[in-house]
Amino acid sequence: MTLNLDDIRRAAARLAGVAHRTPVMTSRTLNSLVGAELHFKLEALQRGGAFKFRGAYNAVSSLDQDALARGVCAVSSGNHAQAVTLAAALCGTRAVILMPSDAPDLKRAATQGYGAEVIAFDRYHDDREQLGAELAAERALTLVHPYDNQLVMAGQGTASLELLEQAGGRLDAVVVPVGGGGLIAGTATAVKALSPETRVIGVEPLASDDVARSLASGRREHVRVGRTIADGQQTPAPGELTWPVIQRLVDEVVTVSDEQIIAAMVILFERMKVVAEPSGACALAALLSGTVRLPGARVGVIVSGGNVGAQAFGALMSSANAGSAG
Repeated sequence: MTLNLDDIRRAAARLAGVAHRTPVMTSRTLNSLVGAELHFKLEALQRGGAFKFRGAYNAVSSLDQDALARGVCAVSSGNHAQAVTLAAALCGTRAVILMPSDAPDLKRAATQGYGAEVIAFDRYHDDREQLGAELAAERALTLVHPYDNQLVMAGQGTASLELLEQAGGRLDAVVVPVGGGGLIAGTATAVKALSPETRVIGVEPLASDDVARSLASGRREHVRVGRTIADGQQTPAPGELTWPVIQRLVDEVVTVSDEQIIAAMVILFERMKVVAEPSGACALAALLSGTVRLPGARVGVIVSGGNVGAQAFGALMSSANAGSAG
């Protein structure tokens, strides 16, 4: 199946009154720093603290009663885990989550707090796809994939559907974090359908650059998952379903370093009072660092999530200050 604008509009109708219509904010200071007019879509303020709730609820709420009676499962480092668990609770079913053993404590605690059974695995050695399939088969659960799911992709696209309405005019570009590709696939589908000339630019951490490599080669590339503070983007390859959409509709994918991500987190906090997790600040990092240059353009920037604990956030802020002092 090919994802299209009607899929995203149906998802928007399903999410109406359930998901937050998150705000879009601007900052003259940040505009001057990058030389463009930035419109920040604050998905850090979404239910569950990230855009993932949109896709998870769209998928879980679409299940029939038999599937809901059995329950759902997912494999996630945190945001999708929380989203699926919250969606399951809202739909009257249960969730079992496979979560990397090194996932942030805040995300694990929040997932358990929403009512999930959490099972740990090693993201650097275990095959997450195999583990998820085995869990679903053994317990007769419906696997809700974090990105390779048509309904998930459509749900994620509703963020940009809102952004285009809220920005008050045509955007020249939308810059969006990319991991497995669910968000950028939904974003690109919505944006290109409604504003074909708007560029869609993905940003991923340098340590896990599978999507950038794939666009460069023209085929799905697999990489060894590297260590990065952007845990939500540690994927070995673009999704099987998201990749064709990315290849067809996304204009460019760039990479940023952990240091550049931290700098973006700092300025979002200091200038806009927005707490973003590392993956959530990834898109801004590309603009601040000059990796993406769009002089004079009107640019949508998706701040995809804000799930970072106070201790971890403080440590990252301190590391930025130490680097500046050095």
